[in-house]
Amino acid sequence: MKFLILGRDGQVGTALTAILAPLGEIAAYGRAGADFTRPDDVARLVHRERPDIIVNAAAYTAVDKAESEPEVARLVNATSPGRLAEAALQVGARLIHISTDYVFDGEQTQPYAEDDPTSPINVYGRSKLEGEVAIAATGADYLTLRTSWVHSASHPNFAGKMLEAAAQREELQVIDDQSGCPTSARLIAETIGRTIALGAAGRPLPSGLYHLTTTGETSRYDYACFIIEEARRMGAQLKVERILPVPSSVFPTPAPRPKNAHLSNHKLSSALGLDLPGWREDVRPTIATIVGATT
Repeated sequence: MKFLILGRDGQVGTALTAILAPLGEIAAYGRAGADFTRPDDVARLVHRERPDIIVNAAAYTAVDKAESEPEVARLVNATSPGRLAEAALQVGARLIHISTDYVFDGEQTQPYAEDDPTSPINVYGRSKLEGEVAIAATGADYLTLRTSWVHSASHPNFAGKMLEAAAQREELQVIDDQSGCPTSARLIAETIGRTIALGAAGRPLPSGLYHLTTTGETSRYDYACFIIEEARRMGAQLKVERILPVPSSVFPTPAPRPKNAHLSNHKLSSALGLDLPGWREDVRPTIATIVGATT
């Protein structure tokens, strides 16, 4: 089996390259080898590699910058994924595409299911939703996996930034009116590996849309408190003494964020026949690796 991994240098791409290596041959490309601002080049790459499975972890993820670069965000997150799906159809490959909780407006009070109405409130979310629609319209064999609040020890993310700030400052202010499902790049990659193994065993997941997140939810404030408490328990020497909850308005950003980014993972969990872990269990190894690298 041959895999084509796109977005090799990001959080998910890095984890995928390691986890899928035992399952078959891998061709992995970062931005230099697969430039998503050039959709035709991405399609030609698929025809050249002729993989059995394509995993697209490439994306324009600069949420605030996207507000001033909507054309680039659309090109990377919508146009190129659509061309990628067309090429996948032509070579007979399954496309696994990573999407986001930002396709929702965050106004719903319960967890979002895959068939809940989408209504993105920023350019990034709109471009990712356009990519989902473009992929589905091609008729390709695809899995679109929406995830949330991705973290790893090897790349910048909320967990690492909180620990860095906690080591430098006595007081932190953290937003308490945004909630979501922190999900590790490792879990995303491992779950993708499980879908591939099921397919190889003759039990592929039906094409379509799934939510791939941990179980449960947390606010950014509670998430930060947990990260810092766990880091201290693991031996981290941190300067912070106070963590204060504040509304989003204290930290205005060019792009608004959805207040509720809690995705239900029931559909995927049932399809795979496993219970996806709680967010606390999932984030502990990330914290431990960060702490271990700094102590």
